[in-house]
Amino acid sequence: MAVRSLTEVPRIPRKRGALRDAGFGGSAPYVAADTGIDTLAGFLPTNRAVDAEVLPGRDRITARSRDLGRNNGWAAGAIAKEVDGVIGANFRPLLKPDWRALGLDADWAQEFKETIEARWRTYADDPRKFCDTTRSQTMPQLFGMAYRTYLVEGEAIALVNWRARRPFKTTMRVVDPDLLSNPNGAADEARLRGGVEITRDGVARAYHFRQGHYATSWADGSDAMTWKRIGRESATGRPQVIHFFDKTRDGQTRGISRLAPIVERLRMEDHYSRVELQAAVINAVLAAFIKSPMGPESINEMFGDDDGMQALLNYQSGRKEFYGSSGGVKIGGARISTLYPNDEIGMVPTARPAAQFADFEAAVLRHIASGMGISYEQLASDWSKTNYSSARAAMIEIWRGWTARRTAFAQGFCQPFFMAWLEEQIMDGHVRLPRGAPDFYAFWPAYARAKWIGPGKGFVDPVKEAQAAAMRVSLGLSTLEEEAAELTGTDYADNMEQIAREVAAMPKGTLHPAQESFAKLLGPTTGPSMSPED
Repeated sequence: MAVRSLTEVPRIPRKRGALRDAGFGGSAPYVAADTGIDTLAGFLPTNRAVDAEVLPGRDRITARSRDLGRNNGWAAGAIAKEVDGVIGANFRPLLKPDWRALGLDADWAQEFKETIEARWRTYADDPRKFCDTTRSQTMPQLFGMAYRTYLVEGEAIALVNWRARRPFKTTMRVVDPDLLSNPNGAADEARLRGGVEITRDGVARAYHFRQGHYATSWADGSDAMTWKRIGRESATGRPQVIHFFDKTRDGQTRGISRLAPIVERLRMEDHYSRVELQAAVINAVLAAFIKSPMGPESINEMFGDDDGMQALLNYQSGRKEFYGSSGGVKIGGARISTLYPNDEIGMVPTARPAAQFADFEAAVLRHIASGMGISYEQLASDWSKTNYSSARAAMIEIWRGWTARRTAFAQGFCQPFFMAWLEEQIMDGHVRLPRGAPDFYAFWPAYARAKWIGPGKGFVDPVKEAQAAAMRVSLGLSTLEEEAAELTGTDYADNMEQIAREVAAMPKGTLHPAQESFAKLLGPTTGPSMSPED
């Protein structure tokens, strides 16, 4: 018998290919590229041009996303929460003209800011809704609808129209993305894809719109086969079509729904919860049943011939007559009379929903929440397991994502329209530039520079967060304007004007709360405080 060395490692029998299954000894430098591993053998996606990936399945994805937004409560809630958090009820510009780039002074910039913002408020919030080409929504409502369209369908499209008979001639028409398509349903080409004309440099030059939707409920659909070409910009650079979407790769011309990665999970959860609800309803309605002693084999054995079938019918008629004449078997009324000979009462199990339903639903909702960029607690409206620290951390993460989306949407969709509106104010003489001011068109972005304000972040602990805001301002890390916009979604200048009026209206010898110093605000509070673990 051979003597085994003390340093020799004994061989452990392994099934053939086990090391390859685990990712060892592969045929490619990267395991991710190895086609011989069982777990990746059938995972063979192909590399395609981005429009070859997006455009063929875009209509189907859009239709499914719309359906989920209409009929799935979780999807509808997530969409509403993001629209409310990013756009809200009063999305508006805070004008910041770049007076240094224009060679003008700060006093002019302040006067220009106040004049333009006052005119914008009159225009955007007018109850007559002249800002909307269809006269159905105010400007913040138009922005909200456009953002919802971007979220569900992957892109927001608007036409910048001119209506000469209105008080403000510049108007917006938010367009259904279904109307943007190649004329006559033609196949995509190198310079015309998804209804978008593209230059050699990849610039969107013009857009082709159907004049009516191809699927309508009315008989006359002739407009659906008529297309209109609209250039991206006029000769002066004035926007005519605003097209906003998330461009993830070079060469992409159309957007894809933000719900696309989670459509399958949303559908699975919706189907599973519906089946559980149906089972629970059936259990509630059908609490008990009567079991007959006559099974299929007994019936075939006893009533197999023609005479037997007649006997079976007589047997069933007798049971029916018996239960009918006895008033039936009442379970809810707690009265059970005698049963037909050999019949038994069976009870329906009531263990619904299934024991694993809550855990399964929570796991699916976490996946959906991650795909939507919100927290599980927000999506499910379940705060039962949330403390201050976790709520604060979730708010910071979510707010970071919403702030990025708000900035992108404001720059890509809202700001071009604001620039078109500002052009009207300057060119029609409603707002005059000072003598010697630079040419408006040459410095258009500098005149129209703005920060867009939406809903505030809100508070988890109002006392602590107000103190933190005061500390940031006192240390020069932030400004009162930024804190007002972030925490409450208000304009600091408007707040100061209102406070000045309130101070003037205070009784003599009474201090307004805003007249207290920051030192007091930063001092210890007399009320109960919440620790991070609460």
